[in-house]
Amino acid sequence: MEMSVKGTQEQGDARRAVVVGMLFVGLLFFILGFVTWLNGSLVPFLKIVCGLNNFQALWVTFAFYIAYTVMALPSAAVLGRIGYKKGMTVGLAIMGAGALLFIPAARSTHYELFLAALFTLASGMTLMQTAINPYIVCLGARESAAMRISIMGLFNKGAGVVVPLVFSSLMLADIDSFSHTALSTLTPAAAEAMRATLSERLVFPYACMAAVLFAIMAFIHFSSLREIPPETDSNDEQVERTGVLQFPQLVFGALALFAYVGVEVIAGDTIGLYGHELNVANFGVLTSYTMVCMVLGYLIGVVAIPRYLSQQRALVLSALAGMLFTLGVVTGSSIDHGISQVLVGWLGVPLVPDTVMCLALLGLANAMVWPAIWPLALQGLGRYTAAASAVLVMAISGGAALPLLYGHLSDLASPKAAYWLLLPCYALIFWYAAHGHTLRRWRTSLR
Repeated sequence: MEMSVKGTQEQGDARRAVVVGMLFVGLLFFILGFVTWLNGSLVPFLKIVCGLNNFQALWVTFAFYIAYTVMALPSAAVLGRIGYKKGMTVGLAIMGAGALLFIPAARSTHYELFLAALFTLASGMTLMQTAINPYIVCLGARESAAMRISIMGLFNKGAGVVVPLVFSSLMLADIDSFSHTALSTLTPAAAEAMRATLSERLVFPYACMAAVLFAIMAFIHFSSLREIPPETDSNDEQVERTGVLQFPQLVFGALALFAYVGVEVIAGDTIGLYGHELNVANFGVLTSYTMVCMVLGYLIGVVAIPRYLSQQRALVLSALAGMLFTLGVVTGSSIDHGISQVLVGWLGVPLVPDTVMCLALLGLANAMVWPAIWPLALQGLGRYTAAASAVLVMAISGGAALPLLYGHLSDLASPKAAYWLLLPCYALIFWYAAHGHTLRRWRTSLR
């Protein structure tokens, strides 16, 4: 009887530890989402402040996402030395330093300094991501890990809904007086002074962000969050890191992930830029439209997978939906508001042109791509799994390269026509879902 009571108490303590850990990590996922999806509002803002074209403005996404490729392996090495919990605190400290860099950047309006601040922020986030993703897997039973990851995804994308609204209320008041048309009527000195005034609005929010990050860093450091030692593989010494390239399902999975992150960032971070081009009044909050669609996609995935849909079937449907909505963006009307009238008009949400609404709906198509590609790409890799995971993390660089290519194409042709770039990306994801993930040998794959 005493043993039974003791066992019940231990089970209760274990459950409480998991819940407490999830609350801490959920807070960190929310912070990561807040900083990540701030870029969608920051791109058109810095375009005005620094007098940039679309290609130049989208260096914001390049500076941010390239950090995931550059810093992924160093972050893994750091975690191997200091563990997950300390890795979270160090990541928060680096993010705080990046937020502080925005203060001199805003006061000087030097675009290069903004990019350095973004790279620093993202470097801290890379360390955080490398720590909290395996932490949430190891926090409880492995069979429920997918459920915990889905909940963390809701925290992350929920922040993406909130942040454009906050940024718009703080940064974009009277933004029409800073438009290209308004600034072109001023002398160069007066226009520069206006841009400096607008840039100064960044100082207080980023100072507050730095303070919050440092406070949470201290909170995590002194918290009861338990440390989980990084997992080691007894066969690690026998694994050649380049050996993962022998698996075509991984290589093609990384390519599909590269394409996915690129289209996700384009859908989330260029929608405000595109809305600004169309003179949409609420362009600063348009990223929220995309994020709401992603949250809906996550909720559908939580309910439907695997009960009604396999992960592979969900990936096929996501790719097809992505192609359909892309066609809606490039062939739809930039004047009519019929789609948003039907979908969100009854909610009292401000209506947007059809092409903008189709761009937002890409969030729905994108939601289940990331969680579906990972298990398909890692299936059957055994002792190569850790090295393969690093390859997939490095594929996040798609968020650096593809938005930059979109910006170049939009300057050459038009912002609307440049969205044709998304179609081959979704076609690649569709091919991987339908066939590419089944390939196990290169000879078979090349026949």
